Amino acid sequence: MPNITEKQIKLLEKLCNASAVSGDEGEVRKIVLEEVKPYADEVKVDALGNVLVTKSGTSDGSRLRVMLDCHMDEVGFMLVSDEGEGLYRFELVGGIDVRQLPGRAVVVGKGKLPGVIGARPIHLTTAEERQRKIPLDQLKIDLGPGGAGKAKIGERAAFVPNFKRNGPAIISKAIDNRIGVAILIDLLKNPPANVDLCLSFSVQEEIGLRGARVAAYHFNPDLAIAVDSTPANDQPMFDGSENISYNTKLGSGPAIYTADAGTLNDQRLIRFLSATGDEEKIPYQYRQPGGGGTDGGAIHKVRAGIPTVSVSVPHRYTHSAASIARLDDWKNSLALLSAALKRISPDLLAEERR
Repeated sequence: MPNITEKQIKLLEKLCNASAVSGDEGEVRKIVLEEVKPYADEVKVDALGNVLVTKSGTSDGSRLRVMLDCHMDEVGFMLVSDEGEGLYRFELVGGIDVRQLPGRAVVVGKGKLPGVIGARPIHLTTAEERQRKIPLDQLKIDLGPGGAGKAKIGERAAFVPNFKRNGPAIISKAIDNRIGVAILIDLLKNPPANVDLCLSFSVQEEIGLRGARVAAYHFNPDLAIAVDSTPANDQPMFDGSENISYNTKLGSGPAIYTADAGTLNDQRLIRFLSATGDEEKIPYQYRQPGGGGTDGGAIHKVRAGIPTVSVSVPHRYTHSAASIARLDDWKNSLALLSAALKRISPDLLAEERR
């Protein structure tokens, strides 16, 4: 059974602390390339910046081509106007709640210029203004006078690196989806013999699942698993009642998707993953149907169609300056995927659809 070691935690810390806002994933891509090259049969960086890795199985007979995908990018900001004196207007890259932004520390560009997202302080606002959400166009990234002219329009800004281990929990920005990146790296380092692995470390998921579509076209796999990190709506209710509207729960294991805004996941793969978890005694949960989605939403529609399922590590406070996840959920997600890959055979796709 795979475990999570200090070495793996250090790698996740390195991945999470890297800045890789959609369209500018180079810092994470460099880490991925360093990790995968010693273990892969072939490594390619495509025109969009996806890292495409292949590792052929060693068993005799027919082997399925199995694509596993994770996205390297994170939500963040793009500078769009230099307002002078170190102040920059910006736009969002990916889905971010503007209400969370005032006062947040950020780093800008390749030089990691330190800045803060500024808004008028509470002392200078009226009671009426405090009842309204601050419009995005009233927020600025402030680099201070020393930052005047040092940032360029089009550069990305990311939440400041903040990875911390707190007992059984991990707290960091960009857990979505650096934890998926770490899982795929581990799977490559301990590859199954019975399948040909096609690993996609994809770009631009947060702005429309763009990289995964290109990667799936390149690999043309027999089936695909999107490995991501999913929001957990499992906090206690404000009135003390039981939360019966959760979609996933921290501490309950990997979340197997059934349906989301972009995908009806393949029933054969859902049953297969569930049976693997049951037989291997690996905890898992079903991600309740609803909004959101993963790269699976793009992958399953490529070419003539690709049987696809998503597996995600639950975490709280998605797309914010800091999320929180559990080590056990990471470990059990890695264990479920590792066990499933070793059990896959061509008979899986020969099953009758129900």
